[in-house]
Amino acid sequence: MAEQKIQRTKTIIVGAGFGGLGMAIALRESGEEDFLILERFSDVGGVWRDNRYPGCTCDVPSHLYSFSFAPYTSRRTRYPSQQNILRYLQGVAIDYKVENKIRLNTKVSKASFQQNEGSWNIYTISEHSRAEIVYQAEIVIFATGQLHQPNYPQIPGLEGAAGSGFTGPIMHSAAWDHGIDLRNKRVSIIGTGSSAAQMLPALAERASEVTVYQREPHWVLPKPETYFNHVERLLLKLPGAHEVYRKALRHGADTLLSPIPRCRAWRYVVECYAKHDLRRQVGDERLVRKLMPSYPLGSKRILFDNDFYTALQRDNVKLITGPIKSVTENAVRSGPEDETQKDREVGTDVIILATGFRAADSLLPVRVEGRHPHCLQKDWKEGPEAFLGLAIWGYPNLFMIAGPNSFNPAGSNPDMKELQIAYIMRCLAWRKERLARTIEVKQRAILKYQGWLDDEMGRTVWSGSVNSWYKHPSGKVISPWPASRRHFKKWLRNDPEKFFDTEPGDSLEAGQAIDVDLKLEDYSV
Repeated sequence: MAEQKIQRTKTIIVGAGFGGLGMAIALRESGEEDFLILERFSDVGGVWRDNRYPGCTCDVPSHLYSFSFAPYTSRRTRYPSQQNILRYLQGVAIDYKVENKIRLNTKVSKASFQQNEGSWNIYTISEHSRAEIVYQAEIVIFATGQLHQPNYPQIPGLEGAAGSGFTGPIMHSAAWDHGIDLRNKRVSIIGTGSSAAQMLPALAERASEVTVYQREPHWVLPKPETYFNHVERLLLKLPGAHEVYRKALRHGADTLLSPIPRCRAWRYVVECYAKHDLRRQVGDERLVRKLMPSYPLGSKRILFDNDFYTALQRDNVKLITGPIKSVTENAVRSGPEDETQKDREVGTDVIILATGFRAADSLLPVRVEGRHPHCLQKDWKEGPEAFLGLAIWGYPNLFMIAGPNSFNPAGSNPDMKELQIAYIMRCLAWRKERLARTIEVKQRAILKYQGWLDDEMGRTVWSGSVNSWYKHPSGKVISPWPASRRHFKKWLRNDPEKFFDTEPGDSLEAGQAIDVDLKLEDYSV
């Protein structure tokens, strides 16, 4: 067994994506130096380090998909590529002098609250040397995000069992192998979500044949042109133009996109526009029927894309909507698309899984043990719950960034993370001001909040029967925030003492019994 070392630090941040780096920068800007970031992989970047498939691009404009204190100020393209976002995050870590606080190739296996000491033990193992280190910290902040556990479909033969499974390369979009040459190959793409829509145009240029397997169509909306025109580039040179543009993008998202999940009339208008655009781009009525969703817009994440429909109409691309039954050594077998067809088998050299992520597992990547007898794996068995996606009752001195129900389908998630980071900093400052050992969200506060959240979710399109990564296997909606960024910010205006207890100070037991001064009608959407 490897030797286990102990290292003490005040604050541990788990994850070095947007959330982890933003939290580290906020701590450093406040004068705090006693903190570390633990990152499992060999570089910063989170999802933008992992997703390296051809065509990988953010569908949120770069001027909004960046930190407010370190704006991404491109005057050439609206939408940043994966490479550009990764370089941006690498640069932010260097520019704000937090790169020396990052411990790369360090996997966290467990976090355990030590009740007598009021601190956390974070158990880690080096991915290289296999050395084990236990970090003892007052505060632990999980910034692991919601999209880092790839979803692998359960298809007979796909597991590659000897003598029965597929013998060629299989890769998930989140684990792309650029060493595999796709030129003149027969490629099968399983899935038609964001990653499939982005990679298809590039793969169709390289491969001899591309077969796309679709279980259910997605709603697709066109996005503005990728490149700024000459006039726009000139305007962006004006002083303050980037901030004005950022605010305009944020306002547009809050006004036009946020109402979709809950406003049936507005959803109908946008659906009509999406259907019109589909028919405008696709001339074949049979293909239109295959690509027309039968569920309400917004039930799954909307795709913003200009090239997917065009790529599907290439001569070397075909779309199959029959259910996949199995994978053989060199082919994919699928069922009939309608009653007039039979099962079909299509030969393939490479299989690409564009099947997304398991958000529920991503939210809980390690074992977390709080105050006895709390264990997050048990507490979250029926679905994750956290106050504003950042605090959990029973887990003192633990915070999350991008936790349950804090994903913004209508805007910029770095923007949402900044709001959470600012609130966590207020909580930590209040704890310090009270000379408290621990800080913990009140049980009454989270019960009231969760009741409000459940009511609001019931008014959204997500409460329907459509399956998506927004949901826990139990059916509970666990990922998206049910309103706008502006509404999320309204919740975070409250002082921490309204929702949190400290020890010593307010008794944790008292915090369970007393009422919370929270008028839920003030937060109706």
